[in-house]
Amino acid sequence: MSTPPDGLPVYRVLTGPDDAAFCRRVSEAIGLGYALHGGPAVTFDGENVVVAQAVVWPTQS
Repeated sequence: MSTPPDGLPVYRVLTGPDDAAFCRRVSEAIGLGYALHGGPAVTFDGENVVVAQAVVWPTQS
């Protein structure tokens, strides 16, 4: 597939609390064919650890 499914963008940043649901969202993106773009960014909002992970749709060369 040369483009992401369901009209999803080529570049996405997934964010959320560092929990199982966030990990599932990243895993689902990888399962669709996205690749991780760099490492995750992690911060603390005073109550929770919040994570951001960029994913990209691989381009055909």
